[in-house]
Amino acid sequence: MRQDWPDLHLLRHGETEWNLEERLQGRGDSALTDRGMRQARWQAALMRGVGGARLSSPLGRADRTARIVFGPDYRHDDRLVEICVGRFVGQRLDDLRRAHPLLFAGGPLDWYDRCPEGEGFAALHARCAAFLAGLEGPAIIVTHAITLRMIRLIVLGRPLSELACDPVHQGAVHRLSRGQETVLRHPDDAGVPQALARQASGGP
Repeated sequence: MRQDWPDLHLLRHGETEWNLEERLQGRGDSALTDRGMRQARWQAALMRGVGGARLSSPLGRADRTARIVFGPDYRHDDRLVEICVGRFVGQRLDDLRRAHPLLFAGGPLDWYDRCPEGEGFAALHARCAAFLAGLEGPAIIVTHAITLRMIRLIVLGRPLSELACDPVHQGAVHRLSRGQETVLRHPDDAGVPQALARQASGGP
């Protein structure tokens, strides 16, 4: 496992209309909800004063989140887009589970590797690894759930079998530093334990 990764702050985009409808987005897109924009403002508060390269997926939902978090000072990187789900884009997850029960057998995220005309995990790993190899220092990264999970696996040196382990939170910041992950949550994020809320706000 590489030991000299720079500190990374990973942000999933805010909640979208298709998230609420449980439709697969992949390379498709839908608008941020009001809550999604509020989540981006929480991330902006958590990142205030944090240094590093400011990078975002160019897909609309990530770009809108990055604009709230960073203002105009960031750049796109195509390697941060979400995994392609091929012909499943825009379809509801429950409908797909009923229509393709064998495809959805196994681990909770294994089906992402089987989407018809999708990208698959090997290609996702390759582009995430190439992105990470090009980093020259700390970075704040706005991306998507499965891409964020793959970046986390690579940096923490964990196997693909652990892709589904540990949640990815909208409105939070996943900090990777010295081989460890810390999840930063805003005090206004409903359901966050008070100890975490105090930590996020800088309180005692």
